[in-house]
Amino acid sequence: MKTKVLSLVTIFLLGTMVVFAKDKKVEFLVNGKCEMCEKRIEMAALADSGVSKADWNKETKMITVTLDDSKTDLDKVGAAIAKVGHDTKTHKASDETYNNLPDCCKYDRSNLKAPEKQKKYEHK
Repeated sequence: MKTKVLSLVTIFLLGTMVVFAKDKKVEFLVNGKCEMCEKRIEMAALADSGVSKADWNKETKMITVTLDDSKTDLDKVGAAIAKVGHDTKTHKASDETYNNLPDCCKYDRSNLKAPEKQKKYEHK
């Protein structure tokens, strides 16, 4: 009897953990221009072990990322994207990294504002 009760409690607790371990879907701006940018941006986001899905839209310049916020956060993902040369609202790529992008990937940086402090992101 004790074994059955312990088994039921274990199953209940595991089921509860699965329910609370939901991924979050977030969207934010990433500057870029072409298909090469798309691959680079998405690969940078997916390199984070907490990111399970990344999709950057060339027309809107928005990336939708599915992440496990127990493993990563939006700040880390934005920093990873900036490291490969693409500015976000909260992270600016270094001039050296940006200048090393192929010409087709270079976007106008003259209107870019200084990165904002990271705000709590909104869930989609």
